[in-house]
Amino acid sequence: MSKRVHLLSMEINGEVRIGLTDEAQLYVIDLQKAHSDKREESVWPSTLLEGIETGEEFVANVASLRDWVFTQRNSRDYFIPMKEVRLLAPVPRPRKNIFCVGKNYREHVLEMGSEEDIPEHIMIFTKVPTTVIGHEEIILLHEDVTGQLDYEGELAIVMGKGGKGIPIEDAMDYIFGYTIVNDVTARDLQKRHSQFFLGKSLDGTCPMGPVVVHKSAIDDPQCLKMKTMVNGEVRQFASTEQMIFSIPEIIATISKGMTLEPGDIIATGTPAGVGKGFDPPRFLTGEDVIEVCIEKIGVLRNTVK
Repeated sequence: MSKRVHLLSMEINGEVRIGLTDEAQLYVIDLQKAHSDKREESVWPSTLLEGIETGEEFVANVASLRDWVFTQRNSRDYFIPMKEVRLLAPVPRPRKNIFCVGKNYREHVLEMGSEEDIPEHIMIFTKVPTTVIGHEEIILLHEDVTGQLDYEGELAIVMGKGGKGIPIEDAMDYIFGYTIVNDVTARDLQKRHSQFFLGKSLDGTCPMGPVVVHKSAIDDPQCLKMKTMVNGEVRQFASTEQMIFSIPEIIATISKGMTLEPGDIIATGTPAGVGKGFDPPRFLTGEDVIEVCIEKIGVLRNTVK
């Protein structure tokens, strides 16, 4: 698969389809239509998750369809303007909880506590599948249960192969690609219950997308610029090279005692600049627009209501 290839999940006439776009993300190719018109004998996956589970065969088929489209006289018939597409999260309903890494950027640890809080071992928590929403979908304020809703922009890994006890030196081979998540958090619930699960798992508090970028398009995922903006104001600005625990370490640690599977999603932690880190805190309010931007992946945008 050549570089700058972005896969997405979209809804057309009530049907979920797999789309293909590029770094500009102005148009999307309807891969279902291309597969049908090319009269391929192979069965096309009904969801991006099914495609990811198919592995390298799916990646090769995507590349073949893309190349075929560009050879057709009517190639424009396969392109849909992105503004006309309803994007879903790349994996709208993960098969299990999203794995999340806590306290993985030193400056974020310090804004939330002190040097003593810098972890010696990787901290893992999870968010339930019902937290997942897509690009441009609404984040509910959940005023009935929290008064401290916060944002956390993060790079997320999408696993491509299953494995248990994955050696750290082989960990990158198990990745399918990368996406963006906003680990929206109810800080008061997080503190009240002395653990992360409830404060991290309110419905619709894991915006994801807009695309999954195949790993071939990103030479070094540990060297990506990332920023989070609220109403156009930059709140978080960092590089993934600042992670305390690297991507291979994260995968190797999680898989030591449990099996990771294709389509599993791992959020790698957030840098400094979250709302709670300000004095006074700057929690989310109604109509706030949050944009999480990561180099080579795109912009994940959501509005609070």
